Amino acid sequence: MTSRPTAVDRVEKALCDAGVTGQIRELSDSARTAKEAAAALGVEVGQIASSLVFLADGVPVMVVASGGHRVDEPRLAQLLAATIGKANANDVRSATGYVIGGVSPVGLPPEMRVVVDEALAQYDVVWAAAGHTHWVFPTTFDEIVNMTGGRPAVVGG
Repeated sequence: MTSRPTAVDRVEKALCDAGVTGQIRELSDSARTAKEAAAALGVEVGQIASSLVFLADGVPVMVVASGGHRVDEPRLAQLLAATIGKANANDVRSATGYVIGGVSPVGLPPEMRVVVDEALAQYDVVWAAAGHTHWVFPTTFDEIVNMTGGRPAVVGG
């Protein structure tokens, strides 16, 4: 096990501030991808809330997608009425303060727009990254929407 990264403390504070009771958990295996996280947790890949950053007309936007879905970029472009591009690792770190593979849907800058995949609503518990590739937390679709001020939408194609 590793020492606790500062980004994990940031996620814990955001969860506490939101009144969320799910406890952050350290995994012995990496949860860098939805598939890895699902395997480490023994859950369906769809239960993993993947926090992905896209550029909408050059402005970072977070999409919290079910790990079982690929984001349909044309659908996202229509939803946001913007041209969608892929964010690179530097864009992600600059926009969120997190590194790829550990990007959390909470603890984000307040101006960041968030879209939450409605497919996550089918699960009683979903798991999200807690600021590092080995740290996760349990939550729900409703909690993610409430904590992020996110817009529920169908994002998978």
